[in-house]
Amino acid sequence: MRRRGLTIVPLILAALFGLFQYFGANKVTNPETGKTVRVALTSDQEEALGLQSYQEILSQSETLQSGPEVDLVVGVAKKLAAATGDAGGSFNWQVSVIRSDQANAFCLPGGKIAVYTGILPYTQNEAGLAAVMGHEMAHAIARHASQRILRSSLTQTMMMGAALSTGNMDPRDRQMLMGLLGAGAQFGIILPFSRDHETEADQMGLIYMARAGYDPREAIAFWQRMSQSGGNQPPEFASTHPSHGTRVRNLEAFIPRAMQEFGKGAPSVASAGN
Repeated sequence: MRRRGLTIVPLILAALFGLFQYFGANKVTNPETGKTVRVALTSDQEEALGLQSYQEILSQSETLQSGPEVDLVVGVAKKLAAATGDAGGSFNWQVSVIRSDQANAFCLPGGKIAVYTGILPYTQNEAGLAAVMGHEMAHAIARHASQRILRSSLTQTMMMGAALSTGNMDPRDRQMLMGLLGAGAQFGIILPFSRDHETEADQMGLIYMARAGYDPREAIAFWQRMSQSGGNQPPEFASTHPSHGTRVRNLEAFIPRAMQEFGKGAPSVASAGN
């Protein structure tokens, strides 16, 4: 079964193994969107992985133990954790503030949160910070990391099959073909998948901040400030994140849904300062 140096059998076997990986993975349902997805890890495995990574990052960072920044971040985290409802009820939420000029924050699997002081000038107020933290916490609730691990594993399986199938080709032709396949996987599968997760986390984060009593329109204001920060973004097709402009447009489209949640169960803190 060879054609121009191409051996089909390894590719077929890789496809079959990929199907086994996919259908053997755990199915979970997003509590906010109702979308069913497959993940590579169990909740316990995610918790262990998140805790290990969290401890490693904190061991290499300067963390604040007290002060207004810590009080602000911890307070927002508590309100948002409550707003995640049953979905976040099983999480062992932890939050740290890292002294750094980086305008960044993250939430690792299992609910391990860190906020860098460098992002506080852009959040400007409590609601702006809630927009950032709600987004990051949504990644953990939606189990995006475990989804990406599965997608990466499936992609590697198919690339391995392609590498074995092209083993008899002319080396230069093989190198060119594998390069094209790698670029296709990167720009056509992996990066779009990551951008979809960012958009989903944005939407879920709006819901969480609204439930916690924060005006979700502050998320748009935050990203507009970020877009004016002067940092250069790569082209959207080559990035794991949507462009600032795309992100703002997506948020604007989802604001009416988030406003339905705004103020239902918590007093408004939209203009609370930090």
